[in-house]
Amino acid sequence: MLTYMAYKCYVMQERLVIFQPPAPPLPSNWNGTTMSVLPFDDRDGFLWFDGKLVPWRDAKIHVLTHGLHYGSCVFEGERVYGGKVFKLREHSQRLIDSGRILGFEVPWTVEEIDEATMATVKANNIVDGYVRPVAWRGSEMMGVAAQTTKIRFAVATWSWPSYWSPEARMKGIRLNISTWKRPHPETAPTASKAAGLYMICTMSKHKAEGDGYEDSLMLDWRGQVAEATGANIFFVFGNELHTPTPDCFLNGITRQTVIALAKKRGITVVERAIFPEEMTKASECFLTGTAAEVTPVREIGPYTFTPGDITRQLITDYDALVRS
Repeated sequence: MLTYMAYKCYVMQERLVIFQPPAPPLPSNWNGTTMSVLPFDDRDGFLWFDGKLVPWRDAKIHVLTHGLHYGSCVFEGERVYGGKVFKLREHSQRLIDSGRILGFEVPWTVEEIDEATMATVKANNIVDGYVRPVAWRGSEMMGVAAQTTKIRFAVATWSWPSYWSPEARMKGIRLNISTWKRPHPETAPTASKAAGLYMICTMSKHKAEGDGYEDSLMLDWRGQVAEATGANIFFVFGNELHTPTPDCFLNGITRQTVIALAKKRGITVVERAIFPEEMTKASECFLTGTAAEVTPVREIGPYTFTPGDITRQLITDYDALVRS
C-alpha cells in the first residue's frame, strides 16, 4: 500500500500534490494522492491585489462576493520558466477578453496586467512556477443583476518546478470518458476562461480520480471529442496530427503554440470534428495546456495509444521553446 513520503511531489493538471507527514487517517477510497498540506490562504509571500502588492494572508474578500455566488469571475493559468512568464501578453489579453464576454471590463490594461504579474513573480522570487491572475465582481451588490459591482483583480504565483523525467512522462496517463458534456456556445460563454465553466471539469476529474484515472475526456453536446478537464487534446492518425475544432471550448494558448511547432516540423495539422469511435485508429494521443505542457496519453476508456515519435518530438520542441 502507498504511504506518505516526505517532500516527494509531482504535478498533474494544475494540481500540486504533495506526500508529506504527519498525515490524517486515509479515507477508504484514497487513491494514493492528497492535496497540498499548505493551504493556499496560509502561505508566506505577496499577492497583487487591486493595484498593489499585499502580504499573502491579507488578500481577502467578503463571503458575499458576487463572483463566489454567481460565477462572475474569469482567470488565467500561466507558467514561469527561468523567471519569465511564457506567453504573458497573450494571457493578459485573454483575461480582458474573457471579462468582456461576461459583461465586465477589467480595470487594468494589458500592459498594466503584465507589469503586475512580473512584479508579483519578482516579489516572490519565483524562478519556475505558476501564475494565477483572476478578476471578479465584488460584493457591492448581491443578486443576479450586479451592474454596479466593483471589478476586483489579483495575481498570485507560487513555485512549480517540473517533476517529470522524460522517461516517466512518456509512459502516458489514463483518462476515463466523462458523462458531463461541454455545452453549446449558445448556452454558455465558452470562449471565455470563466470560473463557472470549470464546475463540470471538477466533477469529471473527481470521478476519474476516484476510479483510478488521472483525468477525464469530455465530449461536447453533439457527442464529439472536445478536451480534457483542463487541457486540449491531440491525436496522431498516420503521420498527421488531428485535434478537435475549438468551437465550444477554449482555443488554448499552449494548443496554438504546439500547432505552430508541429507545422514548423512539417507535420500536417488537421482541425476537425472527431468522434469517439475514431480513437480506435489513432496511434498516439497527448494533452496540451499551461499545466499539462505536452502530456502523453496511453488510455482513454476502452481506447489505447502508444506515445511515440511525434509526441516525443513536440515535447522536446515545447520544452526548448519555453526555456529559450
